[in-house]
Amino acid sequence: MKLNRLAIPVLAISLATPGLAIAQSYAAPVPGYGQAGGWDAPPQEFKDIQRQGYHDGIEGARKDFDNHRRPDVNNRDEYRHPHVSSSARGDYRDGFRRGYDTAMQHLMNGPR
Repeated sequence: MKLNRLAIPVLAISLATPGLAIAQSYAAPVPGYGQAGGWDAPPQEFKDIQRQGYHDGIEGARKDFDNHRRPDVNNRDEYRHPHVSSSARGDYRDGFRRGYDTAMQHLMNGPR
């Protein structure tokens, strides 16, 4: 009787384990994304705040692209109302716009 109580949980675990291995294989990183020299790498001359804006611009463009929105950086709240100090807004917006434009170019036209 005790053997039957253990057999069902053991069988359930053994059947679920291959699914975990398969799910992990799909989580592999996209080549070039976030890596030095990849299409999404910010320009070397950018300041830290510009790099942050560049990264946020790429993410904003991805969201717009995935949701089939018209590509317009001015429609992004992060661009219009950045959560940075007022003295850093210009640099942040510059980075955001460049990241957004780069990502839209890549997403709409494919890699160059």
